Amino acid sequence: MLPTSRLRARAVAAARDPVSWTSLIQWAKTVVAAVVAWVVAAQGVGLPQAYLAPWSALLVVHATVYRTFSRGAQQVGATVAAVMLSWAVGHVLGVSTLGVSVLLVLGLLVGNLPWLRAESTTVAATGMIVLTTGYSTQDAMLVDRMLATVTGIVVGLLVNLLVWPPLRDYAASRAVDAVDDAIGELLRDMAERLRRAGDDDEDGDAVDGWIDRTRDLDEDLDRAWALWRQAKESSRLNPRRAARGLRKADTLETVLRDDEQAIAETRSMARTLRHSVDATHEWDPRFRARWLDLLAEAGSAISAPDAARVRAVRLELASLAEDLSDGDLPALHWPEYGALIMNLRNIVTSMDRVAEQNPIEVPRYVRRGRLLRRPAGRAG
Repeated sequence: MLPTSRLRARAVAAARDPVSWTSLIQWAKTVVAAVVAWVVAAQGVGLPQAYLAPWSALLVVHATVYRTFSRGAQQVGATVAAVMLSWAVGHVLGVSTLGVSVLLVLGLLVGNLPWLRAESTTVAATGMIVLTTGYSTQDAMLVDRMLATVTGIVVGLLVNLLVWPPLRDYAASRAVDAVDDAIGELLRDMAERLRRAGDDDEDGDAVDGWIDRTRDLDEDLDRAWALWRQAKESSRLNPRRAARGLRKADTLETVLRDDEQAIAETRSMARTLRHSVDATHEWDPRFRARWLDLLAEAGSAISAPDAARVRAVRLELASLAEDLSDGDLPALHWPEYGALIMNLRNIVTSMDRVAEQNPIEVPRYVRRGRLLRRPAGRAG
């Protein structure tokens, strides 16, 4: 059980986290949309099957305004198809086992049409509920069901559009910052472990662990890309002033591409180290000391982040290569030394641009042609 102090610290951190507040606001909006849809349908219009209104509102309130509209249109089509199918099946087969079976099969077939695929099960689920909770062959009942569905969809659209329409920029920027920090931490860990290298088996296990961590970073990067795409989507059809700046921004996309390069180079560097361990190559002290110092400094500079320090590492790598080329190092080891220098140089070149933007600044809005920014804050 967590101590009270840690629970309090987590609660305070969550209360100050804009991402958590965005999620809470979205949940609250979903509840409000469903309740308002129920009140309008049941008390305002007096529909006999008003439950379809909050049902539709719950399904139509999405994380972005654009998706609310696009999925809302699909939801309208899916729900209308469901009501029509339930009416037709009920009229022909009634509320029976055969009727429910036929409705589910037809609903799933209709739901897998290309223009309804995002709502693949909605047709079948809604149709079954409509059929089994009050089927009637009267045309008036069919109209009431349609009206309840449309009421819920319209209320959901209006609530999501007019009540603090969501922007997902903070979530994306924090995910990107977390990837940058993890790259720096991995480089520092590599330098620390290599400085005390000894047993070949243990060294090999360490290198394998570094490779696995780069794969984890790939997954984190994929999530960051997904959040960035959602952030860009959240700016479409969004009336907030901040959305205009986000639509024009490409900073996060540039940083993500540089992170991709840095992760790939880190994995390549780890594999080169793996080959060195397998071949039990003893590094020349002149290379070992300077390169490990630069590896550790690169990790610290990337985590800081400090673009000037990152650039200094790149210059020192060029100096290291030049100094070693004038010496009498064994030619057999030069491919290995060159690969490690090149890998680290490519990492710091990519992360130099990242460090200049870190912590990521999220564009807030455009005023008189000038893009105003607000720092998103560091992750972790």
